[in-house]
Amino acid sequence: MASLIVFPAIDLKGGQVVRLAEGDMDRATVYGDDPAAQAMVFAGQGAGYLHVVDLDGAFAGASVNGDAVREIVAQFPGHVQLGGGIRDRAAIERWFDLGVSRVVIGTAALENPDLVRTAAKDFPGGIVVAVDAKDGMVATRGWADVSDVEVIDMARRFEDAGVASLLFTDVGRDGMLKGCNVEATVDLARAVRIPVIASGGVKGIGEIHVLALHSKDGVEGVITGRALYDGRLDLAAALSVAAAA
Repeated sequence: MASLIVFPAIDLKGGQVVRLAEGDMDRATVYGDDPAAQAMVFAGQGAGYLHVVDLDGAFAGASVNGDAVREIVAQFPGHVQLGGGIRDRAAIERWFDLGVSRVVIGTAALENPDLVRTAAKDFPGGIVVAVDAKDGMVATRGWADVSDVEVIDMARRFEDAGVASLLFTDVGRDGMLKGCNVEATVDLARAVRIPVIASGGVKGIGEIHVLALHSKDGVEGVITGRALYDGRLDLAAALSVAAAA
């Protein structure tokens, strides 16, 4: 049984490392102004994976913090998973060419599913579909809009597409340290044949342990941000727990 992947998060806004509360760009806490240096801190603590989000890009629909992303990719020795404003084929190809391991597609997955299908075929193991939930419905465009599509329906649209994973975020918990929505994450993982990455609100080592126990149900990984930056979660300890379950 594969161990749970722990993805430390680096969210980028105006070239700085930030965390948002519930996806609100006006409620950003700045944690640093050198994203590549932060990436190397995580590498030094044992991280083999990073989850990087261009927050400005998610709202703009195109890369805004590209220079910071390139620096991270150039310096981080592991795998970089990138999301935020990636909505066309050219952007997907550009990031893979620059060394990103996985590309996360959210808004475009809802609005242009054929883009996801062709990219998943052409870049095996490289495409992650973000399924962001507000009260069970899919949120898009930097979580600013809520669609009329249910999360489970969105996920099932891509079961036969060859995507690497689903990234499930409970938007109402993101950056709030309320605790990850483990139940909804596990329910989704059991309902579809695609591995699921948990995200949103992780507050401590207990959730890492519980999610790791559900790797047999298809929970592939967990993204954590604010808990790491605020010192509530020790990354080395989280990695150890994730590997041991």
